[in-house]
Amino acid sequence: MSPLLTRTIFGAFFAASLNIPLGVSPANAGATGSEQPMFVSVGDNTRAPIGWVEFCNEQPAECADAPTTPRDVVLTAKTWKDIVRVNKWVNDTIKPITDLEHWGVVEKWSYPDDGYGDCEDYVLLKRRMLTQAGWPREALLITVVRDKKGEGHAVLTVKTDKGEFILDNQNADILHWLDTGYRFVKRQSQSDPNIWVSLGDSRPAPATAASR
Repeated sequence: MSPLLTRTIFGAFFAASLNIPLGVSPANAGATGSEQPMFVSVGDNTRAPIGWVEFCNEQPAECADAPTTPRDVVLTAKTWKDIVRVNKWVNDTIKPITDLEHWGVVEKWSYPDDGYGDCEDYVLLKRRMLTQAGWPREALLITVVRDKKGEGHAVLTVKTDKGEFILDNQNADILHWLDTGYRFVKRQSQSDPNIWVSLGDSRPAPATAASR
């Protein structure tokens, strides 16, 4: 993304964010019940999605992070407002299009610089906006799930001290992972974004995240 485009996006975002109704509090966000797990179960290392591998080959500077110590976000009223605003702004601004329509290929991960993208592109932009705003990359994890139709889909997991919350272009609300109705397949490791780990789902993971 060019510096001019980045400034334009962030300028428009922060101007628009002043009038965004939030409607949800971090207290409500953390109310998942003591009998329910706050965090998804993490398993062994697994293969990264081909879309991520090709994205890194095309833009190596975006994937050059060295291994670091995992960190969670402390969920406060301010941090909750931040993720609500980013999620809403990206969902409202980027127009959905499949990779086949957009690029003529089945799967391609990229920043939606032209204002169009599929689920992975929404995730990449949300992750980038939050990291550029000072959020720890270790708490912002690209995640592959099966949606309610059993199809592959990509979302952004925000790992906090009050649980894991999902930023999703298919849902205007930010939900605790248990409340999404999704089956969680795999995601980036907190310690290294180029290592992917399997999640608590016994069914086989999809080969790619579906274009949406």
